[in-house]
Amino acid sequence: MVTTPRVVIAAPASGHGKTTVATGLLAAFARRGVPVAPFKVGPDYIDPGYHALAAGRPGRNLDPVMVGEHLIGPLFAHGAQGAELAIVEGVMGLYDGRTGAGETGSTAQVAALLQAPVILVVDAAAQGRSIAAVVHGFRSFGTVRLAGVILNRVGSDRHEQILRDACEEVGTPVLGALRRADAVAAPSRHLGLVPAAERRAEALASVDALATLVAASVDLDAVAAVARSAPPLAAEPWTPQEAEPVAGRPVVALAGGPAFSFAYAETAELLAGAGAEVVIVDPLRDESLPDGARALVVGGGFPEVFAAELSANEPLRTSVRELAAAGHPIAAECAGLLWLCRTLDGAPMCGVLDAEAAMTPTLTLGYRDAVALSDSPLAPAGTRVTGHEFHRTTVHPRSGVLLSPASGAAWAWRGADPEGFASAGVHASYLHLHWAGQRGFASRLVRTAAG
Repeated sequence: MVTTPRVVIAAPASGHGKTTVATGLLAAFARRGVPVAPFKVGPDYIDPGYHALAAGRPGRNLDPVMVGEHLIGPLFAHGAQGAELAIVEGVMGLYDGRTGAGETGSTAQVAALLQAPVILVVDAAAQGRSIAAVVHGFRSFGTVRLAGVILNRVGSDRHEQILRDACEEVGTPVLGALRRADAVAAPSRHLGLVPAAERRAEALASVDALATLVAASVDLDAVAAVARSAPPLAAEPWTPQEAEPVAGRPVVALAGGPAFSFAYAETAELLAGAGAEVVIVDPLRDESLPDGARALVVGGGFPEVFAAELSANEPLRTSVRELAAAGHPIAAECAGLLWLCRTLDGAPMCGVLDAEAAMTPTLTLGYRDAVALSDSPLAPAGTRVTGHEFHRTTVHPRSGVLLSPASGAAWAWRGADPEGFASAGVHASYLHLHWAGQRGFASRLVRTAAG
């Protein structure tokens, strides 16, 4: 049974300020000395990075499409352990989920699964009394409990009073009102916000500014009271610990740092729970894999931004290529796929895959229901998963296969050509996966590493 006070921060649509408010609340409560647990609905990696800076503990994702709705409560319970307050940032608009699947994957679904009250963040920059219709519509549609509103981008005291009066007309309390503040803006580029790992000093300053702004603009006591109104949740904490972990603690290198910042916290936990000694390697700094490394896991990120630096680290590229040649398992997704190619935008990469990668103006985005086409260190052929694809790059195989003679495509999904590369030693694909939904991935990779 989970009794952690919790609240979901939602909005009518993307761009209303959910990340600003959620991150600011986390930082403001942490500044008060309240242990706070951060969560993000959906597959996004970037917002949890800012949440982690604000809360001082890992930001975690709650994605019922990727892991199944049955794991939302247990994963929440796991991430909320030791916290006195949990703040869950929503995704897109409150009722926006997977295309064509109703509420599945939406903030509303996760709020219902957590039995958590919702606070709606509304961009009021171009609204007056009409905000009442927006708030009333969101309160009356669906089954979530809308406990209050936080107004964003309010222009003046007079504007704020008009908005408060309108919300009062429809019986919804206003818990705060934020004015425009350039000091808390985070830079964006081709795939959204720049990750906190790439601008740590500036990100810390932004988070600190957000804490000050939100503490001055939002009734934190009222937010805490809303969170305490959540009833006990019948869920047992998820655990990454395997019943019989692999003996010998094989060393598994896990790529990190600014170039590979896209990783769910549960990935490292699952690897350790399966018996591995997990060692973080930063491809921008480290010139070799950890001593005794028996496997490598490379998540997502922005290698295209750091292509010159990654290419210049020839000793590490050689180390990765030698690991693959020795038959040790490598699992890579999206950015990791690009790094394993021969080149990225013409810059030499690791050369594990006989393929070339390049940036493209086209955005590829969406959930994918996929089936494994080949045996690999992650899964046997025939394994079914749901993952997420999100990139502006392409990969062109030169020979159509891995450098290994026994290889094939990693995944297939409806309406697309077979995707990725898979062999007995390497699995590389554009598909982002949440390993908590397929916990056998970690144990299979660690067993292969232990050899």
